[in-house]
Amino acid sequence: MSEKLFGTDSLLVLAQWLAAIFVLLFITLIVSVGVMYVVDKTQNKHTIRRNYPVVGRFRYIFERMGEFMRQYFFAMDREEMPFNRAQRSWVYRAAKNADRNVAFGSTRDLTRTGTIIFSNAPYPPLAEQAAAPEPVLIGPYCKTPYSPISYFHISGMSYGALSPVAVKSLSQGAAKAGCWMNTGEGGLSPYHLVGHCDIVFQMGTAKFGVRDKKGRLDENRLAELGRHDNVKMFEIKLSQGAKPGKGGILPGIKVNEEIAQIRGLEVGKDAISPNRHPEISNNEELLDFIDKVRTITGKPTGFKFVMGDPSWIDELIDSILTRGVESAPDFITLDSADGGTGAAPQPLMDYVGLKVSESLPVLVDKLTEAGLHGRVRVVVSGKMITPADVAWAIAMGADFVTSARGFMFSLGCIQAMQCNKNTCPTGVTTDDPKLMKGLDPTDKCVRVANYHKYMEYGVNIIAHSCGVTDPRQLNRRHARVIKPDGESISLAERYPLPPARRR
Repeated sequence: MSEKLFGTDSLLVLAQWLAAIFVLLFITLIVSVGVMYVVDKTQNKHTIRRNYPVVGRFRYIFERMGEFMRQYFFAMDREEMPFNRAQRSWVYRAAKNADRNVAFGSTRDLTRTGTIIFSNAPYPPLAEQAAAPEPVLIGPYCKTPYSPISYFHISGMSYGALSPVAVKSLSQGAAKAGCWMNTGEGGLSPYHLVGHCDIVFQMGTAKFGVRDKKGRLDENRLAELGRHDNVKMFEIKLSQGAKPGKGGILPGIKVNEEIAQIRGLEVGKDAISPNRHPEISNNEELLDFIDKVRTITGKPTGFKFVMGDPSWIDELIDSILTRGVESAPDFITLDSADGGTGAAPQPLMDYVGLKVSESLPVLVDKLTEAGLHGRVRVVVSGKMITPADVAWAIAMGADFVTSARGFMFSLGCIQAMQCNKNTCPTGVTTDDPKLMKGLDPTDKCVRVANYHKYMEYGVNIIAHSCGVTDPRQLNRRHARVIKPDGESISLAERYPLPPARRR
């Protein structure tokens, strides 16, 4: 039978065909190399390719592949930036409800200057003694104050910067977790509302979502948002960690018809926001604008910023005390200079603004000294994606912690560093239908909720070890920081709280 199917003649024809294909491929290869050689020798943009034609091209291939090779084969668990493998792995395991325990000792360098460690109590409370979290009031002078229970929430990420399926997943996950979701400066989209979660509407300098045709604040649209049951607070963005001093950037490749309609833009054109609100050029105008938004909406209103010169806080506090505590922002969101979900110029991302490790104690201490901490709630964000990060922030005096990239990891982000190119391989930061197809909101919303659940569970573990029944009872004496000499010092000694000033 096989002889009939594959006779001598048939095998000979097959061999001839294979030989012809091989010769054709060989000729194609020779011609291609020849063309590349001529192109490389005659071009004048790349020195390496001109001096080493054809072979020099491998340099660019290896450079591109190096990002992936380092991540998967060469970088140690604690080496990568901006987030190392150990941090990302914890988030992935939490989101998947997988085993979060590790064995054989810590791989963290506990002698490095600035490292935070927590002081365990000799007689910690039993697990069954855990206290039920109490709601924290925001906006006591508002018509409609807000009292969230959770201390961990989703930071500002705009629809457009994130894909619709990513926003939908976060909205549904936030509803399951009982935390709020910040819209980012891109306006309120239908995807934010899918899960019926609590929403913090962020008003960027371009007023996306609440602007008229000339880019000015549309008070009618603002009032309409204020009447929305899901919108709980309004955040006026002065600056953000990725680009302090510069407005937001959404590459034109991401500005499709839907995004353009929501934001009030032209399809395909870069969305570049001003570097500040035209209405706000000093402290008095900032307080006026906060009061205006709060009056129109009836809901808690605050602002987000990255700290530069700390003396500005003193000047702002003086203005608040002169007007009265009712004029104070209901909350201040402090972003860290090492934030980074937004596309930004590298000089701003790398060199401008203070990290939250320095700015948070400054802000808390100045508000405490003025007797405003409590009236003004402190929300902090910036690379805090693990329980230890959040526990540190609470111990330092933050009322709430928000995270953007932590929740991106819970969606499946692999830190491919392509957020601004519309080529995100996990479908988180792209509107390419082929890439979004892999992100299933039904599954990912559960992972978002799991991440939040085990984040709070992890913070609870630290709190109990420190001898308190509720993470909100953590304070500076419960944590220590490593000094340059390798010894540790209590945060209560390193950052002693100032006495309240007399009025």
